[in-house]
Amino acid sequence: MNSGVGAAGADRGGRRAVAVLVLVALAALIPLLGPSPALHGTGEAAAPGTGGTALLRTVLFAALAVPAGELFARRLARTVPGAPRSAPRSWSVAANSAGFLAALALASVVATGNLLPGGLADIDVGGLYDSRDGRLALVEVNAFLAAALCAASGRPGTQVWPLAAVVVAEALRAHPTTEYSPLLGSGLALVHLVCASLWAGGLLHVLRTLRVWRTARAGGVLLARYARVALVLLVAVTATGVGSSLRRMPPETVLGQLTDTAYGRVLLAKVVLVAGVAVLALWARIRLARAADPLTAGTPARAEVYALGAVVAVSGLLTALPVPIRW
Repeated sequence: MNSGVGAAGADRGGRRAVAVLVLVALAALIPLLGPSPALHGTGEAAAPGTGGTALLRTVLFAALAVPAGELFARRLARTVPGAPRSAPRSWSVAANSAGFLAALALASVVATGNLLPGGLADIDVGGLYDSRDGRLALVEVNAFLAAALCAASGRPGTQVWPLAAVVVAEALRAHPTTEYSPLLGSGLALVHLVCASLWAGGLLHVLRTLRVWRTARAGGVLLARYARVALVLLVAVTATGVGSSLRRMPPETVLGQLTDTAYGRVLLAKVVLVAGVAVLALWARIRLARAADPLTAGTPARAEVYALGAVVAVSGLLTALPVPIRW
């Protein structure tokens, strides 16, 4: 009897693993295949290597969310009364290492004049110090390397500082000094990145923690505490996202640009995905409040994680497309 249950559990685990791999592959295809359909019929031209750049940005954003969310969720778990002492294995070292490689590849693109390098001879490393984008790219490379070393040390909490440096550098990179009120744009991007990373990465680690704890009481408390914070994060992500979009697409041009520009089309896809994520989050909260077993909220929460992965992939594509700034 036990062997049958174990086989059934292993079978379900295998199906889940396959489903996760398929979803990850589909998410990777979004930035790789996204530029062509998004640009079709707009009259805009994408820079060479847009798909590769979008994929690297996706990896960078995911690499930022995983350790940030892990730190956040572990802090929440410590506040749960009577919580088990066990915890899932940390993914921070692997995530920060992936972020380092993605940031290094993006820095090589900046070092060749925002073109994909054909070889090592095309990369002007010294030139990175001569431009704002180059210096910011170097900050991200060094910060991810430092975060990986901190995560592997005896004090993994110290990685919060290099991760903060990545967020600041990415927020500044997204809003060049030639833009109108660049500090305002960078401030909105900074809050957006922090809240999105804590939301997605935090939920991922909370669900991994529930699988290790296997107790309905402590798990329900942890989910409830995460849900309360996640509501605030959702509001902040929505507000800063709308604010950033209106800066790039003034209100009187929004409807036209949502269908006539590549940036607008991908932004619209992101809005739809975030709306879907919000519905899943609401479903999870309702289950958490009404179900006899609060852990049944884990089903919509897992779907929410997958949807958030798609949002991260779309965000990576969005940063690689031409921005329709119209003042």
